[in-house]
Amino acid sequence: MSETAAKAPGAVRETGDANRWKALVFIALAQLMVVLDATIVNIALPSAQQDLGISDGNRQWVVTAYALAFGGLLLFGGRVADLWGRKRAFVVGLVGFAAASALGGAATNEAMMFGARALQGVFGALLAPAALSLLAVMFTDAKERAKAFGIYGAIAGGGGAVGFILGGVLTEYMDWRWTFFVNIPFAVVAAAGAYFVIREPEGARNRNPLDIPGVLLSTLGLVALVYGFTRAESDGWGDSTTVGLFVASALLLLAFVVTEAKVKAPLLPLRVITDRNRGGVYLSLGIAIIAMFGTFLFLTYYLQVVKGYTPIKTGFAFLPMIVGMMVGSTQIGTRLMTRVPARVLMGPGFLVAAAGMLLLTQLEIGSSYASTILPSMLLLGLGMGTAFMPAMSLATLGVEPRDAGVASAMVNTSQQVGGAIGTALLNTIAASATTSYIKDHIATATSKPQLVQLEGMVHGYTNAIWFAVGMLVLAAAIVVTLVNAGRPGSTTVAGSEESAADEVAVPVVAH
Repeated sequence: MSETAAKAPGAVRETGDANRWKALVFIALAQLMVVLDATIVNIALPSAQQDLGISDGNRQWVVTAYALAFGGLLLFGGRVADLWGRKRAFVVGLVGFAAASALGGAATNEAMMFGARALQGVFGALLAPAALSLLAVMFTDAKERAKAFGIYGAIAGGGGAVGFILGGVLTEYMDWRWTFFVNIPFAVVAAAGAYFVIREPEGARNRNPLDIPGVLLSTLGLVALVYGFTRAESDGWGDSTTVGLFVASALLLLAFVVTEAKVKAPLLPLRVITDRNRGGVYLSLGIAIIAMFGTFLFLTYYLQVVKGYTPIKTGFAFLPMIVGMMVGSTQIGTRLMTRVPARVLMGPGFLVAAAGMLLLTQLEIGSSYASTILPSMLLLGLGMGTAFMPAMSLATLGVEPRDAGVASAMVNTSQQVGGAIGTALLNTIAASATTSYIKDHIATATSKPQLVQLEGMVHGYTNAIWFAVGMLVLAAAIVVTLVNAGRPGSTTVAGSEESAADEVAVPVVAH
């Protein structure tokens, strides 16, 4: 590692590998597949449930089986990537994800479907941190890193919305099974490209033995946390099992932190999260995702149930947000990342997204798409795209090469846990407000009970969206308070003294 740090800027560019931009195409393709899968299956779920005879009580497991495996095993997947090498973990993850997708598409009963979704989660937990850590170790030049993470951030943020469109098209015009089969060509192309193109820098592996107690405690703790929020959504926050899961999760994760502080080769070196910049990114990103995931869900139901949109039309209604994310990530974020500190992009980015959310609090049954939803989508996309890109880069900036995989896994973990919390928490707030509204108004509207039901639904959504606005403002406050890194290349990063933005900051060299 010291040799890498001692090399001249030109040498560092060389270790970045001449094929790194080609490699980015395949890394981005794999990331798109994983992000798409999170939303594409939701659109296909009603059709799959009917075909496979899945009960209403069990249908949540199509989503939950994936979320539990993915969220619970991310830290383990990141550590395996550091141990095996990111390229190998990336390719294995892709092949496994494709096989699990084929199993899901060919499912003949609910058990086969749930098993396939859990397997997708297992291989996704290996694939996602390997993809991000490959970017971290391959792009070390400040300006190149900004461009690479701009593209990656746009895909990570906007891919979910693209899933709505693709899911709608495949379900409506083909068959729900194609929402699984579509992953196979993505995975095959990305795996083949990665195998022949990616050249991982030498000496970046962490060959220490696996921290088995850490693996067990973190996996069980995260699974209990994600499942606790999932159960809270369906069975209520006061349910004894839900409370038990939260208590178990807190105890397991506390034991995990104590263990990591004591073992010689920890699964998650505490230096990765105690750095104020990385810690600030993980926390703010998780909180912002809480706001986003719940809002995706509300808007989908609002457009389909209240406004009567088809699945395809709903998908296309999300396009302005994708455009906003692309502009925020690739134009604003990428151009300014090497010129201003990350907090100057992330803080205002979250606030712009909050302004977009604020518009959505004005939703009514008769709200116009053009005057209310369209501008809110653009602001939401623009703000999150601008904030995501420096967040993704800063989350792995300055980590030791041997920690790149687990640092990347923490980004995905904060997103996954944030998504689980957001869906459950905001849904509960919305359901409570809806029930209260209907109870208060149904007696005086005997002639139009259906209208009161819809009004109650929209009232619930807007109440929950107010909470989401608060979450985004909190994320911005965390960024301003904790994130103090200067612009890449202008400050000492990992022992580098270069000051010009076009010189190399060597972000992956040891402190």
